[in-house]
Amino acid sequence: MCFTLVLSVLTVWALLKQSESMSVETLINKIEDANKAWIAISMLSALSYIIFEGVALCSILKGIGCKTHFLSGLLYSTSDVYFSAVTPSATGGQPASAYFMVKDGIGAGVASAALILNLMMYNAAIIFLGIVAIIVNPKVLLSFHTTAKIFIILGFVGLTLLSLIFLAILKGGDRVFSGIRRIMNYLHDKKLIHHFDRRIKKLDKIEEDYANCVGLIANKKAIMAKAFFWNVLQRAGQIMVPAFAFIAMGGDKSMTGLMFSKQCLITIGYNYVPIPGALGIADYLMIDGFSSIMSKGAAFELDMISRGMTFYICVTVSGIITLIGYIKGKIV
Repeated sequence: MCFTLVLSVLTVWALLKQSESMSVETLINKIEDANKAWIAISMLSALSYIIFEGVALCSILKGIGCKTHFLSGLLYSTSDVYFSAVTPSATGGQPASAYFMVKDGIGAGVASAALILNLMMYNAAIIFLGIVAIIVNPKVLLSFHTTAKIFIILGFVGLTLLSLIFLAILKGGDRVFSGIRRIMNYLHDKKLIHHFDRRIKKLDKIEEDYANCVGLIANKKAIMAKAFFWNVLQRAGQIMVPAFAFIAMGGDKSMTGLMFSKQCLITIGYNYVPIPGALGIADYLMIDGFSSIMSKGAAFELDMISRGMTFYICVTVSGIITLIGYIKGKIV
């Protein structure tokens, strides 16, 4: 968290230094002069990223027979969003969600299968929207500079591979658990773990729950379809924020489709980067993409305002909700 905070400050400082016409005061004045209704729409669109992930997770869990409600789903979502933002390549998000699921009585195997499915659909949704963006605006990729194009192309490849890996994990859970057992045997031989039999029995129960959950998902295609649908809405809500913010500041509404297409590719370009929150990379891609349809100063301002909503505010809100949920769980 401290590292991400420092990185955030350095990123904002670097952006302000690069644009002579931009300052904190300028941004505040821009927001004050903006259309308040469109600013509100932008903020709601940014927060929908958190809400729709919670809905997606609840949809998966209910589909496999787990009792859950929206507030629990919201906590699973905020813990994922917050810890994903403060860890490289979002490595902390799913374990944090799993922690709260297990606390709610959901088996570790079931939680693992649900989160892997959701993560697979999350990546698939980004790829789907990227393909839609290129179909709607075939020349949109050409408007980026070479470095940005490389990030976007690598993003397409990386996210596709990740989706296939998650699918392989879902289908081949037995190989995953076999690998875990080998590691546990090695650690036991080295006397690094104790109560070995009890731990193995616990792992066997997790594997059984995981296999049953995966089997249920495979037999109910509607679970995957709903998860994909909610993930598409989640990503689309976040991607629309720059377009809404642009309109709020007096921008031309007819450019909404083009801005959506650009932001789809921008999201693909930074989503796999192993930096907390893709700080710096996301800003570079947004400024590069939008400076071809507006002045560079306006692109800097749009980046700062939209990233303020989609990253800084969303992560702060997610952190607060997660902390409240954690404290409440400890008290209860």
